[in-house]
Amino acid sequence: MFNALLLDKQDDHTVASIQSIDESRLPAGDVLVRVDYSTLNYKDALAITGKGPVVRTFPMVPGIDFAGVVEQSTHADYRPGDLVVMNGWGAGETHWGGLAQKARVPGGHPIPLPAGITTRQAMAVGTAGYTAMLCVQALERHGVAPGDGDVLVTGANGGVGSFAVAILAKRGYRVVASTGRPEEAARLRELGAADIVDRQTLSAAGKPLQKERFAASVDCVGSHTLANVCASLRYGGAVAACGLAQGMDFPATVAPFILRGVALLGVDSVYVPRERRIAAWKAIAADVPVETIERVASAISLADAPESAASLLRGEVKGRVIVDVNA
Repeated sequence: MFNALLLDKQDDHTVASIQSIDESRLPAGDVLVRVDYSTLNYKDALAITGKGPVVRTFPMVPGIDFAGVVEQSTHADYRPGDLVVMNGWGAGETHWGGLAQKARVPGGHPIPLPAGITTRQAMAVGTAGYTAMLCVQALERHGVAPGDGDVLVTGANGGVGSFAVAILAKRGYRVVASTGRPEEAARLRELGAADIVDRQTLSAAGKPLQKERFAASVDCVGSHTLANVCASLRYGGAVAACGLAQGMDFPATVAPFILRGVALLGVDSVYVPRERRIAAWKAIAADVPVETIERVASAISLADAPESAASLLRGEVKGRVIVDVNA
């Protein structure tokens, strides 16, 4: 038996409760993991509260991330005692996720936890830091280098944005952070931002082509913000787009793409191939300082997750939320 946060449907409402579950109820998979930590993401909060159509089938254990120790494995890549981390692959949506003391998953989904990072630190990073690293690597594959000019991070106070600022600064880029919360400017500078811009300068409809200001960008916002970012990139610049905090629309023209040769790089974190996941997590272990990881995270118990999910949606939670599923 193990404890899990279980979601079920009652009268068209999502009901979340902590339950003791027999291991036999776990879904099919090659690897059984004893979970140390999970985390609470925006998507998890939508699932737990029922505020968004995240869960595809009930009952469901939410949690798109987890890190822990392999207990049993029929997969050639894993043996009992191995430390693993997992992000995405439909966990918490179509397949039971990480907000439980145990998880059984297909062998191709988790990856080995890199040396130099603990399971707790891995969940302080979570999908947010992992996505940020994927964005930075996408820009670098495109050829963006520290000497090319300023790199803009939009939604810089969010999880992905905060990690993107820290990673880019660690790699030698001059980072400009866009935020709607000027009171957080000091924190962003501590993470490595060299300059701060008000998000209002980017969030309204703008001209199709604007002053060439940035060599590249990590955009977590979408909508008018992404359109203005593209219009403000230097010739040959690129933006790694990974979020839609402002909206899913993209009210832009082709002008930046055909007149300045800029590139729009879409970044997905859910179904990234295994090799790129491993490379991203190795880079996280090397380039994200432990003190940065610890500074942006707080820990809660599994029982606290439903209340914290509601608080997260109300905008009352700052930084990363680690869930100690064994507390």
